[in-house]
Amino acid sequence: MGRKHQIQITVNGEAHDLLVHPNKTLLDLLRYDLCLTGTKKGCDEGDCGACTVIANGKVVTSCLVLAVEMDGATLTTIEGLHKGDELHPIQQAFVDSGAVQCGFCTPGMILTTKALLDETPDPSEEEIKHYLEGNLCRCTGYIKILDAVNNAIKQMK
Repeated sequence: MGRKHQIQITVNGEAHDLLVHPNKTLLDLLRYDLCLTGTKKGCDEGDCGACTVIANGKVVTSCLVLAVEMDGATLTTIEGLHKGDELHPIQQAFVDSGAVQCGFCTPGMILTTKALLDETPDPSEEEIKHYLEGNLCRCTGYIKILDAVNNAIKQMK
């Protein structure tokens, strides 16, 4: 396992000083140490996007990143999007569009959409598809997810 390393990260606006093993993934740190279970463990190989979070404004597949690499980072997980009882407009668009079925891929889809819209507030259909291509869904057939992204764009204007 090796010697633990001290890291400082900010997750959803809350600062954390943590001792972590050098081989612990960011995904395991979020789920098991910080109890942020909205970040899902899917393939554990970086292929499905279920574990997507936003780190320093960029989409990160948290199963492929070591926690020690995130020292000093600012992270957003699905738990950090809503304000009190009010859903973020992207979350609400996914609900309203019926883009949530089993829900396993939803946190990664929503966070990827947020990163896209932060970077490109009015993306083309092709840009949306390209940005979401790292997030797999077994239930929806993607049409309702694309509808949700387009509805979120409208709501956020």
